[in-house]
Amino acid sequence: MRIISGKNKGRKINPPNDLPVRPTTDMAKESLFNILNNLIDFDQIDVLDLFSGTGNIAYEFASRGAGSVTAVDISHKCVRFIKQISEQLNFDQITIVQADYRKFLNRNYRKWDVIFTDPPYALENITDIHQMVFDNQLLKENGLLIIEHDQTVIFENHKGFLDHRNYGKVNFSFFRQVK
Repeated sequence: MRIISGKNKGRKINPPNDLPVRPTTDMAKESLFNILNNLIDFDQIDVLDLFSGTGNIAYEFASRGAGSVTAVDISHKCVRFIKQISEQLNFDQITIVQADYRKFLNRNYRKWDVIFTDPPYALENITDIHQMVFDNQLLKENGLLIIEHDQTVIFENHKGFLDHRNYGKVNFSFFRQVK
């Protein structure tokens, strides 16, 4: 796993094998951030990385100049690892929260420019994430929600749907918050 761009470009991160994660592949992550380069200005945005796992996506946003990145995961091991790497890379803008995604989304009143979610592909009712984000109005105006999922999940008819991209077994669905 490596950071693709920004102040820590090329930095390799080696998570321990015992983390309960399925990290986004470097190829899919690079493709995702190529798309995002055309949609957002990374400088000083507020980002939520839900199901953060290794922190792979959080580090990429922080390296590119995000003002704040909130990394949320339920696993104590993942939270501890993200904290360790954030300190090593001097990512003071990363806030790490250990929480269940449902409780976090339903009890949060903050708004973000970008919400990236990479839930387990086997998560039941994965579409509920979209519903919670939009029902709780967690995106700023023109904010982006990105959900990583497998090919069996179809989001095209959901509110704010913008685009779908497929990279092998990795799928990204993009949604935009508009007034």
